[in-house]
Amino acid sequence: MVEIKHDNILSLARMRDSAFKGGGLDRIEAQHQRGKLTARERIDLLLDEGSFEEIDILKVGRGDLGSTSFPGDGVITGHGKINGREVFVFSQDFTVMGGSLGEAHSQKICKVMDLASRVGSPLIGLNDSGGARIQEGVDALAAYGEIFHRNVHASGVVPQISCMMGPCAGGAVYSPSITDFVFMVERTSYMFVTGPNVVKTVIHKEISAEELGGASAHSEKSGVAHFVYPNDILCLRGVRQLINYLPSNNKQKAPFLDLNDPPERTDPTLDYLVPPNPNQSYDMNVLIYSILDGAEFLEVHSNFARNIICGFGRLGGQTIGLVANQPAVLAGVLDNNASFKAARFVRFCDAFNIPLICLVDVPGFMPGPEQEHGGIIRHGAKLLYAFTEATVPRITVIVRKAYGGAYLVMNSKHIHCDINYAWPTAEIAVLGPRGASEIVYRKEIDSAADPEAFLNEKMEQYRKHYVNPFVAAKRGYIDDVIFPRDTRHRLIRTLQFLESKIGPRPDRKHGNIPL
Repeated sequence: MVEIKHDNILSLARMRDSAFKGGGLDRIEAQHQRGKLTARERIDLLLDEGSFEEIDILKVGRGDLGSTSFPGDGVITGHGKINGREVFVFSQDFTVMGGSLGEAHSQKICKVMDLASRVGSPLIGLNDSGGARIQEGVDALAAYGEIFHRNVHASGVVPQISCMMGPCAGGAVYSPSITDFVFMVERTSYMFVTGPNVVKTVIHKEISAEELGGASAHSEKSGVAHFVYPNDILCLRGVRQLINYLPSNNKQKAPFLDLNDPPERTDPTLDYLVPPNPNQSYDMNVLIYSILDGAEFLEVHSNFARNIICGFGRLGGQTIGLVANQPAVLAGVLDNNASFKAARFVRFCDAFNIPLICLVDVPGFMPGPEQEHGGIIRHGAKLLYAFTEATVPRITVIVRKAYGGAYLVMNSKHIHCDINYAWPTAEIAVLGPRGASEIVYRKEIDSAADPEAFLNEKMEQYRKHYVNPFVAAKRGYIDDVIFPRDTRHRLIRTLQFLESKIGPRPDRKHGNIPL
């Protein structure tokens, strides 16, 4: 073996070795004892084997209280591949100064963010940080601002994914919240603007980090987290699964994947999915998994606002974004959380050329002072705005109820959805039969010998003359009434002819969505 004598080569080997050790073996062991992987282990699991190319491995920050500096400055950055497609990634290293963010740390992240936008590849952030590096003062805050600026300008250009693999507090939470999807890990990741100690000091309330900003809090209550997994390994696998549904940037289409599921496949059981009793619930997931290729569906926000379902699947090999009311939860009614959950999902799909499929069974908006005072007018308008603004192919299937303003909001023909189908079980009206009859025949009901029998008679008349889908079809508001068993085939054929759709856009800087 030839002896290496060149001093610079020896120095490079030492510096790279130091960078690979991070904060040292003791801190790596402490990370493992917390049930967490190290920053490099996470990258190895996320990316295709051997594909990672590191950038700025030797970059050094101001150091730990001015005494010690670490190569890499607490974050690993670079690019690699997921199933052969290029992605950019940064992974904060909690073993180095708690993964705290300083000037050099931020510069490394900003470099890969800029490259991701220029190249047109997704950006994935693996966050595990104690927050701003206090010893760098205002420079650390400025460093966060540079990241936020790039998050905003990359929005709608390349998919941005944040994985919360540890704590995230204060101003640091705003970068993940700007990105398209947030993943959290149970019991090890936290997000909050003000932590438990501040809460105790200011409002004198004892609360744990898990209760305040853990995975369950943000996936079920706040809606900040889109996906939750029990450990780092499954979380990173989830990211790989999501990437497979998405295009690399806003100029491309999502990758085509043939699952060998015949487009003409029918499902006769769908003819009996909707119960004869209009007040009886059923699970919309039965329809979703029946029509999608290979019965594969990646639900987004599965624990939040469960009265509406959003997620990705494939039809004829093509990625689609699916929005569906869930009659098994709150009868599928639209409330504040369901409205803005669906609106954000619709806007993401439109930004990245993903066609939208809408399955409708909605009795209306949730009534009551809590919803009204919580802004249901504004939140419902978000969903209306999102569907109306979308220029990707938009297809709606009315499965059962489609009442009032909620019918209009759920991607109706009147807000220029491309194709609207209805099942024979569809009910399209201003109000349901009972509500409408009680208003129209209020005086007659009060004076009737048998009010309930009289009401039932009028309800049946109303259902026959106004509620069934054939009335809407005669007026052209429904393009066709289809057999439920044929839903998959009709959707795939419709997507095929809509593939070349060009959606007109107004000449404006941007609209003003009712945020």
